[in-house]
Amino acid sequence: MTTPIPAAQGENAALSVSLSRYKLFFAPLQGYTHLAFRRAHHSLVGGVDAYFTPFLRIEHGSLRKKDLYDLDPLANDGIPTVPQIIVKNRDEMCFLCDALQHLGWHRIDINMGCPFPLQTGAGRGAALLSHPERVEPLLREVSKRPDVAFSIKMRLGMDHADEALRLLPLLNEAPLHSITLHPRLATQQYRGAVSLDDFSRFYDSCRHPLIFNGDILSVSDISSLASRFPSLYGFMIGRGLLRIPTMHLPALSSEQRIQALFSLHDAIYSDAMRRLQGPQQQLNHLSAFWHYQEDQLPKKIYKKLTKAGSLRNYDSALSQLKVQLSS
Repeated sequence: MTTPIPAAQGENAALSVSLSRYKLFFAPLQGYTHLAFRRAHHSLVGGVDAYFTPFLRIEHGSLRKKDLYDLDPLANDGIPTVPQIIVKNRDEMCFLCDALQHLGWHRIDINMGCPFPLQTGAGRGAALLSHPERVEPLLREVSKRPDVAFSIKMRLGMDHADEALRLLPLLNEAPLHSITLHPRLATQQYRGAVSLDDFSRFYDSCRHPLIFNGDILSVSDISSLASRFPSLYGFMIGRGLLRIPTMHLPALSSEQRIQALFSLHDAIYSDAMRRLQGPQQQLNHLSAFWHYQEDQLPKKIYKKLTKAGSLRNYDSALSQLKVQLSS
């Protein structure tokens, strides 16, 4: 059990109040922000307005069982969750939206930002940004489903930073809940700096609630962005919260952060032992928990955790880490 989060004091209190009008969202990352992680983070850490799921996609003409498990409404009950889909055309969108609505979901995010070649090469994700003629039918479908609150997560463009701006007139006319913009090109993936100037141009003309995503690693980063873009709806954080799962809670002491980290890990560990078959699956699931924390952990122990080879070695490395961080 984690220590209750204390009331912020002094400078932390002022910072918390200044940022309280903004929404905070946990970004979707395949292999990391799965159901067990979302459930544990929400119950043990909290402070997040909604968790976006890794994208649901069509594979070999149908849906994967593990994706349906991850999006089971009963399993997500009590967790503020937003399912995300990735599509290349209206037919795929209808198939996935029908499936989600059949399950009882009334909030759907459309991925138009995934930069990975496996998806962009198939015309999905950020590949849509350079094709307004393919985006327009998706937005018409949005209008036909008034009982669903749709949002879009996107980048500046596939190859050129003006692609998002060229799409904006279409987006402004669509009945969207919000837009999340990651101000990089898909060809950059996660390399190089985000372009705040390009984000600013989109921000100035966007009529929908706008969420900033990309390279947010501290509360001071949020504060700086809020100062430059005061009309933002909120912030979406992925790698920053995987690196420090309590990053968004400035009132916590280092001891409370460590306790929350291990409580979060132990919940995911229990889920892996209960649900996954075989030590290799379990190890893959557990090692992912640490991947974005390399600069936060002792180098030797980090290597032992992510290259354990067996559960016995993993448990030994975990014990060493708990001793070292608690001393």
